[in-house]
Amino acid sequence: MQIKLFTIPISDGGAGQQEINTFLKGHKVQEIEQKLISNNNGACWCFCVRYLETTFSAAPESKAKVDYRQVLDEPTFQKFSNLRAIRKQAASAEGLSAFIVFTDEELAELAKLEEITVKSMLGIKGIGEKKVERYAHYFMEKPETNEASGPPA
Repeated sequence: MQIKLFTIPISDGGAGQQEINTFLKGHKVQEIEQKLISNNNGACWCFCVRYLETTFSAAPESKAKVDYRQVLDEPTFQKFSNLRAIRKQAASAEGLSAFIVFTDEELAELAKLEEITVKSMLGIKGIGEKKVERYAHYFMEKPETNEASGPPA
């Protein structure tokens, strides 16, 4: 385990904060001790950071961007494009970012379905009961009826 000390004056314009934040993002931190020190010269924060020698990337590896026009056949891509438009409307209505409603990967899988139903949506990786409950009605052409209770009155 390694130790790095940081001293950041209270009047710091942000450079010391940026230095410690950059360090913390790039190292596997085990423990941080902090203390406010005050003397005749002013006050400062002192940080003792205990960390492991190995570093890691602060940004997670991103997946390669998929060109769905090349991955999907033409009719499926057209359905995918229509689903993206519906997703945009749903996201706007819900006040969310579009990817929160469904990711492009989830939409591509929906586009491959002959008919979009609650059951078929639940079979797609990443789409669970909560997403179906909240967003399915935007994507289904006709609402499903509960077979046990019969058609809606």
